[in-house]
Amino acid sequence: MAHIYLAATRKSSGKTTLSIGLTRALCRRGRRVQPFKKGPDYIDPLWLSRAAGRSCLNLDYHTTPANEIQAAFTRALADADLGFIEGNVGLFDSVDLQGAYSNAELAKLVAAPVLLVVDVQGLGRGIAPLLLGYLAFDPALRISGVILNKVGGARHEANLRRVVEYYTDLPVIGAVPRLADITIEERHLGLMPSNEAQAAEATVERITEKVAAHVDLSAVERIAETAATPPEPPASPRTLAASTEPLRIGIARDDAFGFYYPDDLAALSAAGAELVPFSPVAETQLPDVDALFIGGGFPEMRMQELEANTAMRTAVADFIRAGNAVYAECGGLMYLTERLHWQGRCCRMCGVLRADVAMHDRPQGRGYVRLAETQAFPWPRRDGREPTEIHAHEFHHSAVVTPDPDWIYGYRVLRGQGVDGRHDGIVLGNLLANYAHLRDVGGVDWTGRFLAHVRALK
Repeated sequence: MAHIYLAATRKSSGKTTLSIGLTRALCRRGRRVQPFKKGPDYIDPLWLSRAAGRSCLNLDYHTTPANEIQAAFTRALADADLGFIEGNVGLFDSVDLQGAYSNAELAKLVAAPVLLVVDVQGLGRGIAPLLLGYLAFDPALRISGVILNKVGGARHEANLRRVVEYYTDLPVIGAVPRLADITIEERHLGLMPSNEAQAAEATVERITEKVAAHVDLSAVERIAETAATPPEPPASPRTLAASTEPLRIGIARDDAFGFYYPDDLAALSAAGAELVPFSPVAETQLPDVDALFIGGGFPEMRMQELEANTAMRTAVADFIRAGNAVYAECGGLMYLTERLHWQGRCCRMCGVLRADVAMHDRPQGRGYVRLAETQAFPWPRRDGREPTEIHAHEFHHSAVVTPDPDWIYGYRVLRGQGVDGRHDGIVLGNLLANYAHLRDVGGVDWTGRFLAHVRALK
């Protein structure tokens, strides 16, 4: 099982650009590349999925126990030639003093050799003690090569290569110059998502051409082939058995809504749901479905089109008021409010939730959250197997302007922001709308419970 972990000495070193380019370049060489992303990120995986032509999966310690990470990783590699993991932040960065949940720990968990990216702007001979420190810091970690990124020119590259060769045993796998034309537009939640970029494929191709010209792809493959076989995964903690009663779940997917975990969608399908995409931006009617799932995204970037599509806003509102099951996360919650405010503009949304939502310059909720269900939580409990604490995440620049004092909530917020700092999961009939993004891992069987709720309504 060939696989490799691309990490960096610090955040914003160019990992995502290199990961996109390397993934597509390795695919061009005939490899079936399975991409992975550490953490709960949505945007990088969209780009990696486009580059690989297959869904990128998230490996996230906060929501997922180590044994489930190993199992998911091994299963995903079963029909691939090479696994490519993009790290987040720096290789050893962690809020834990001992480095728990760091990139280094994840690389060791899945037995992956590390390809280390170094942003060399302003660096000369000083790269030697930096690399020596990284090599010595955790002897159990296998750093197998280095990519010099944002190199200033031929002389700069030659000097860096000479220093690395003299002071370390690390091979320099690539030296990528500073290139303005391989950057991806940045936005308040990070990189622009590939589902929205009109020229996303051209962007991936441009990045690939530049990266492939400056990285030794054969060396990358050789390092990946040295990966140890990950430990045999334990038995799956639960079996997803499809019900005899099929369901049709409408899923909002377009430029405004696109943040979904592929493995969660797979869990819905495995449990008997047919996922039917629809566009709140472009379509005027809902498909014939039993329930809706409106995920996260950037509704503010399409707020005028969403407002102009009165027919769809009315259809969604009528669907909810008729008592049908709807689950909305973050951007979906925003779409269900009365009005969305951003950059001096105000646009009408569905009007189901009696409050406005406004965008802010700074994040209003960011990072990992811990939730506890209240008695009002609408989905059925399944034999007492639900965890007492639900680990999820949130990342939003919007906030509800004045939460309705009569709202009923499905969650108490133990850590995080949610709707008002204390609650999340607005319950209105058979609607559940929260800022938190759930994952169907670690005992959080949200997909099974949601579908059980839908079936009970039928």
